[in-house]
Amino acid sequence: MNMEKKDLGLYIHIPFCESKCYYCDFNSHVNKNYLVEKYIMYLKKELDLYINDLKGYNLKTIFFGGGTPSAIDEKYIYDILNHIYKNADISHLKEITLEANPKTLNTEKLKVYKSLGINRISLGVQTLNDSLLTQIGRIHTTRDFLDTYELIRSQGFENINTDIMFNLPNQTYKDVIKTLKEIIKLDIKHISYYSLKIEEGTPFHVKYEKDELRLPEEDVERKMYHGAIELLEKNGYKQYEISNFAKQGYECNHNIIYWKVKPYIGVGLSAHSNINSYRYGNTEKFEEYFKMIDENKLPIYEEEKEFIDKDMEIAEYIILGLRLIHGINKEYFSKRFGITIRDVLGKKLDKFIEEGLLEENDYNVKLTKKGLDLCNIVFMEVLP
Repeated sequence: MNMEKKDLGLYIHIPFCESKCYYCDFNSHVNKNYLVEKYIMYLKKELDLYINDLKGYNLKTIFFGGGTPSAIDEKYIYDILNHIYKNADISHLKEITLEANPKTLNTEKLKVYKSLGINRISLGVQTLNDSLLTQIGRIHTTRDFLDTYELIRSQGFENINTDIMFNLPNQTYKDVIKTLKEIIKLDIKHISYYSLKIEEGTPFHVKYEKDELRLPEEDVERKMYHGAIELLEKNGYKQYEISNFAKQGYECNHNIIYWKVKPYIGVGLSAHSNINSYRYGNTEKFEEYFKMIDENKLPIYEEEKEFIDKDMEIAEYIILGLRLIHGINKEYFSKRFGITIRDVLGKKLDKFIEEGLLEENDYNVKLTKKGLDLCNIVFMEVLP
């Protein structure tokens, strides 16, 4: 029996926002509120197309991402979750995360979320410097975040994540450390810590191309990363993945499904799935999405549907597994794939160890501190 096929993660994309941040390249739409009701109706129809998968696996996690899921009326979140509860085996459901902007939450929404079994709120905070928040196009202030955090806690939510960004335009090392110290003071259980990447098609990319965006120097960017690791670990946060830190027992179960290459389904615009040995992505356009579902078809790009053979699955498992700080458990790897990690990597493994990028002990293979900085070099060589 393939034990790995038991667990399933479900991602639900809510592509609506109150405003678009200058760095954001996600599929999100402003001023499309007239489409919300229709979109949710079709999202439920798409879920129906996955009915056998939802019943055939143990649904472990649900993640509402976006966009800003908290920007839409709570009745729609109620609709979606009730639809899932009626049609899926939820006896193993462990975690339901909802992404939120501090400006779009209120007591009523939080009460409904709580009653539905949502047990993890992920707040897009980015920084607690108000000047920087304005510069990156966020609609909330530090005060908004602090008030919202208290509100979330008052409604009985313990498991709260904050997304924090570094390498922002005009950001200093002191800014980053100050933000993290404030977050630590609040005893927030999970921190995702990302370096700004300039993505094509964003306002920041336009500015960057014109040389109008002043980003920190590379050595400062690295200092921001390593300084954060040191500060967070000193304060009881365990780094369990390249960009993620948690208090004991508060790791994000949904993301661990991705990193351990377990099956997941994504529904909604531009959502991705990896299930039954295939990986594919949904259309990014509302009209196509509605049309395909009307035809009783998954709203996917068939020509981009990719069969994941064993070699590709192994390569992905190594790359994603190495993102985890404890790395890859050698015994588990051999059991799952019927081959050792040394058989797969051969001389490359010795080369990476020699170069100080990987380390190996009796149980694990993992990235070193140097390897965390240069992980893309390792990942590129692992791909088949």
